[in-house]
Amino acid sequence: MDNRWILFDLDGTLTQSEEGIWNCARYAAAKMGWKEPGQEILDQFIGPPLVWSFQHLMGMTEEEAIRAQDFYRERYERKGLFENRVYPGIRTLLRTLKREGNHLGVVTGKPERFTRRILEHFGLDKWIETVVCTADHRAEKDHLIRAALPENVEEAWMVGDRLFDMEGGRKAGVHTLGVTYGYGSEEEVRNAGAEKIAHSAREALEILCPGIRPVPGFFLSMEGLDGSGKGTQLEALTDVLGRYGYEIARSREPGGTPIGEKIREVLLDRANAAMTAETEALLYAASRAQHVRETIRPAISEGKILLCDRFLDSSAAYQGGGRNLGVERVLALNEAAVDGTKPDLTIYLEIGHREALARRVAASEPDRLEMEAESFHARVEEGYHQLLRQDPERFIVINANRSRAEVTEEMTEKVLHRLMKMESQE
Repeated sequence: MDNRWILFDLDGTLTQSEEGIWNCARYAAAKMGWKEPGQEILDQFIGPPLVWSFQHLMGMTEEEAIRAQDFYRERYERKGLFENRVYPGIRTLLRTLKREGNHLGVVTGKPERFTRRILEHFGLDKWIETVVCTADHRAEKDHLIRAALPENVEEAWMVGDRLFDMEGGRKAGVHTLGVTYGYGSEEEVRNAGAEKIAHSAREALEILCPGIRPVPGFFLSMEGLDGSGKGTQLEALTDVLGRYGYEIARSREPGGTPIGEKIREVLLDRANAAMTAETEALLYAASRAQHVRETIRPAISEGKILLCDRFLDSSAAYQGGGRNLGVERVLALNEAAVDGTKPDLTIYLEIGHREALARRVAASEPDRLEMEAESFHARVEEGYHQLLRQDPERFIVINANRSRAEVTEEMTEKVLHRLMKMESQE
């Protein structure tokens, strides 16, 4: 179908916006000299036009409600619109619908300038062809839906989480899909006329495009010397990517599967000091072969981001460099293990080997590899530098010899930029 349109509500359907909405409603009430609204009232602010909410939920006159709306928007424009997060799976939903030739739009009672800033901030705007918002506080949802659709539309859906979305869709003569992960209940959207119900973005995709495989996700790895702060920064990156609506599957090497975790125990056991360099490299490759097929590829095929603590680069640096096997030799040894599966993007936390080792030893008891002499860690560092020179486009290099907050800020900004660029190139 060449002219199929799918329209989405914003709050409660694409983004989880209660934090900003609640804070701004409290702010507006305080500026008006009204008692702070309770949670039951705040929950109902999500979805309807603001003036309607201040009138019907808090009992203000129309004049008072318009003033309260101005106060609300004063804080919202400055801060509230960023107190927000994209629901899990929404990025995959939008990417897949777009790939399948659907036309996508947003229809919301939120002002256009706020709506567009939110869509741009979270990188959703590249999939949205039209944005129709309330021009005044009296705008009805069916009027907005009709305004969003071309005259020759063949099929149209309204996707939303509140009765206003479902009632508006019915009045506008389009199909309705109620989602229950937002702010309305299943009972609410069903009673308002929802033709279909979805409990997640994944279910919504199956309803809108039955039997279609989602677009593939991305494979991200994080590398660095022991003591570079990978654990802390992996947690920070997971949190930020989740806020932007990326579904994250975390894994690690060696490990990532039941078999791989058993191999990990052997590799890191201090009792295995007699292990040869070749045995070590082959064990890492064996763990990786299982990891690629059992964990990495399935997650990517589901549209998720597979975020891995170490991958092939670690073997090249630690066994190729540290153990003197040679970077190229270790890469060749792993060709069958990875079978062409490589990270789309690798974050490398850059820190000198002396500083990294001092941090690591101070944190906890070192494992078998961390007990090696300084010369070993120096060769590992050089192994990484060789990989950076060979494949500079894949790496994001972050100076890790700074505060955690500084490292996190630069890392997340650069990773988000690269991910959104990769999405735009599809």
